[in-house]
Amino acid sequence: MWHRDTLTLSARKRGFHLISDEVEQALAEMPPVSVGLLHVQLLHTSASLTLNENADPDVRHDMDAFLRRLVPGNLPYFRHTLEGDDDMPAHVFASLLGTQLTLPVEARRGVNRLALGTWQGIWLGEHRDHGGSRRLCLTLSGE
Repeated sequence: MWHRDTLTLSARKRGFHLISDEVEQALAEMPPVSVGLLHVQLLHTSASLTLNENADPDVRHDMDAFLRRLVPGNLPYFRHTLEGDDDMPAHVFASLLGTQLTLPVEARRGVNRLALGTWQGIWLGEHRDHGGSRRLCLTLSGE
C-alpha cells in the first residue's frame, strides 16, 4: 500500500522546532498499516529536517547557536546574497542536515503511529529569518 499527502506547516521563527505531533496527526489520518515506513520530504531548500532530542528545548537552542556560529550570514566570499544574508547559510544548513527522513510506522489500535525512540522527535530547522510556511510531502508505504 502506498499513500501520499502534503502537510503545510505554519511559518515559524528562525531556529529548530519540534513538529512530531503535526506529522503524527497527518499520519493518523492515512490508511492504517500494521507495519510501514513514512518518508517525509521537506519541499524547500532553505530549511531542514532532522531527528533529535524531543524533551529539552535547550538542545534545539544550542543546535541553532552552533550552526549560526559555524556559518554566519556575513561571509565575504558568499556570492548568492540577493535574498539576504540569511539565505546562503540556510542552503548550507539544509544540505548539511538534509531535507528528508524515513521513519518506521506501526498501527496501535488501528491508528498509525511513528515508532520512534523515547527521546526522539522530528525537528524542522527553519534557517531563514522570514521563511514562511513550509510544506512536507508525506509518503506512507506498508501493509
